[in-house]
Amino acid sequence: MQTTKLTTQTILPLTCSRAGTCCFGNVVMLNPWELFSFSKEKKTTPRAFRDLYSDLGGIRLRFNGKTDKKGQQACSQYEDNAGCSVYQGRPLACRLFPLGRQIQFDKAHYIYQGDTFPCLNECPEVLELPKLSVGEYIKGQEAALFEKAQDEYLGVMQNIADIGFELLLDSGLAESGDTKTLAAWRVIGNELPELLVERIGQEWIDYLMIPTITNEYEDPISFAQKHNDLLLEKVQEKFGSLQTLHELHEASVLLIGVALHLARGLGVDTKEISEHWIETAKSHGAKE
Repeated sequence: MQTTKLTTQTILPLTCSRAGTCCFGNVVMLNPWELFSFSKEKKTTPRAFRDLYSDLGGIRLRFNGKTDKKGQQACSQYEDNAGCSVYQGRPLACRLFPLGRQIQFDKAHYIYQGDTFPCLNECPEVLELPKLSVGEYIKGQEAALFEKAQDEYLGVMQNIADIGFELLLDSGLAESGDTKTLAAWRVIGNELPELLVERIGQEWIDYLMIPTITNEYEDPISFAQKHNDLLLEKVQEKFGSLQTLHELHEASVLLIGVALHLARGLGVDTKEISEHWIETAKSHGAKE
């Protein structure tokens, strides 16, 4: 699919007509901060929100509402004649739509996908409304905190993966001639998200998506850093005294799986990043 890269000065028909068509038939992925923000706006717990309104252990918002003329179901948070019921807590994907945010070499770019500007297909009336620069639109959507959350959780993702690397490269596992671990990394990078959820298991899905953070965090950076610390503590508790090569293999594969699951919630191409991690491990002596 064609991707158009934008600058903050790019002018586009970004004034919303409030038709609500974008609330039907879309895929909205979530990170743990966004799940937390949703639950806060809904006045419920992150666990309750996840279990009622999301799929894949919390990384995908559930679309199981009313059906439109095209047979597409509405977001679980959509209310007829009212729109989003948790508008102030909506995630980055909803705040940016119809734009996306692409990060390459630590630099973020705004984009849209398709041959034509997406809104023109379903809401051609936007051409009659005031045009905005991308920068004005992003500011108006109050996306800054949610962009910080995405960036911070990309760091958490890599931190988890780094432990998977250490269990393979610094434990004697790779030196033993092991070839099964990288093969497993490749499998989980390509398998369906439903299968990866099963592989990870409920315990680690909970650690990843609904951390036990009792303090109220308005700042996603502090939230993500606290979450990162909790995950590292859990890794030490579970894997701090591994004895056998098989245990090291299992732990490495599990943590790469956890990192990939978080990556998917952040909009990362899991196949692409798993291949990158495999090649990096090979360059440090691992074999497949």
